[in-house]
Amino acid sequence: MANETAENVAPEKPAVAAPAPTGAASPADASAVKRKKQPGKPPAHGKKLRNILKNQAARIDKEGVVPLKKAISLLKSVKRVKFDETVEVHMHLGIDPTQNDQNVRGSVSLPYGIGKSVRVIVFCQGEDVNKAKEAGAELAGDADLIKKVSDGWTDFDIALASQSMMGQVSRLGKVLGPRGLMPTPKAGTVIPAGGDVGKAVLEFKAGKVEYRSDKGGNVHAGVGKLSFDEDKLVGNIQAFVDQVRAAKPAGVKGHYVRSVTVSATMSPGIPVTA
Repeated sequence: MANETAENVAPEKPAVAAPAPTGAASPADASAVKRKKQPGKPPAHGKKLRNILKNQAARIDKEGVVPLKKAISLLKSVKRVKFDETVEVHMHLGIDPTQNDQNVRGSVSLPYGIGKSVRVIVFCQGEDVNKAKEAGAELAGDADLIKKVSDGWTDFDIALASQSMMGQVSRLGKVLGPRGLMPTPKAGTVIPAGGDVGKAVLEFKAGKVEYRSDKGGNVHAGVGKLSFDEDKLVGNIQAFVDQVRAAKPAGVKGHYVRSVTVSATMSPGIPVTA
């Protein structure tokens, strides 16, 4: 009976290790994930680049606030990339951005251009359409052009409009406004009645730039290429600074231009005497 019972008992199955969870990552995998590019975060600089940037910053800090011409020379000497960088000017203004009457906005024709092709469109009618196209506008017209832009087309850099067209162009505010492309008299992109449409197009194609104060009370603009002669860059920057200084709102008290900084696309900012 005892033997019979023993024979009927099923043999014990050997223990089997539980499978590892499918979502678990090995330490090596976790390290790889950490090294992966994270959305919204630039990749870490390599040691060589960190040293270059550190040396650049130390050199610029040692110079302190410098005259404009010396700042351009310094920008050229710290160039580290192969492409032709855009030179930018940044001005911090003593304005209250929350006050509408202290917002600074306008446009300025740079004497030596900006060194790149500018795509201009013009909302106009009649003979002005041909004048705009002859001056180099990529597109010019009225209802058809308004329809094209209202459908979402914004493949241009500057939008001009004749005064007579502003009633219709105002409907494009939702498309052009967020991109800073809406024509406005303050920026010089609305051509007054009797104004020369062709001349306006030529000015913007040649290097007329717009500027507008931001929420921090700053204005910024690209003013040329690093390959420009030093004197040309100095001339462009000086023209921009003079124009912004002349646009001082009446309600501003105290020091208006608090600082001026120049930089290139891949360089640190260099403070210059304002």
